[in-house]
Amino acid sequence: MKLDILAIAAHPDDVELGCAGTLLSAIAQGRKVGILDLTKGELGTRGTPELRLQEAAAAAEVLGVSIRENAGLADGFFRNDTENQLAIVPYIRKYQPDIVLANAIDDRHPDHGKGAALIYDACFISGLRRVETKNEEGLLQAPWRPKYIYHFVQDRYIKPDFVVDITSYWDKKEAAIRAFKSQFYDPNSTEPNSYISSPDFLNFIKARAEEYGHAAGFKYGEGFTVRKTIGIKDLWALE
Repeated sequence: MKLDILAIAAHPDDVELGCAGTLLSAIAQGRKVGILDLTKGELGTRGTPELRLQEAAAAAEVLGVSIRENAGLADGFFRNDTENQLAIVPYIRKYQPDIVLANAIDDRHPDHGKGAALIYDACFISGLRRVETKNEEGLLQAPWRPKYIYHFVQDRYIKPDFVVDITSYWDKKEAAIRAFKSQFYDPNSTEPNSYISSPDFLNFIKARAEEYGHAAGFKYGEGFTVRKTIGIKDLWALE
């Protein structure tokens, strides 16, 4: 299955928090969209890896994505090295996305910045014909390099290079986030408190969306940064 967009992120729930609205907008336009989580979030303060996988599946159903897979890298300990790049390349070649959405280039959680670099480099390596990878059937895969890589903004504020209007999709984005019941605010939970389990955290996510949206003339927005200058042929393509 060829995808138009593949969102790749370090942990289950990174995509929901960072770019779920953008994925929902793309799906509404008839685009095929998928998610690749690099780890199972096994070092998280709350929940278990098994529960995180169940929650990720529930969130994927809310979003309506075509596929969601998990690369099984080591949460907290993966590196941007040959081994991990070659673990991701088969997914890129399998789904042949035109656009990859990736973790923030710098963030509070070290895995986010590491993930951004790993994803970016894996996308380049994926386009090299002399790098051989095989699919599930043991057949050699054709090289594939996405046309665009955009990094969503996460916890730390980063001035975005562009903002996507997610106003029509805010409620469903929030529902996808809340599918991760073990991670976010639950007054009945007996698990330890964490940075993201406070009710203030989800308020912050909404406020960030309002901030980016306001700056671009929308009610809610998601911000992205790019490493490659965006070029256009039509000034009217800009809002």
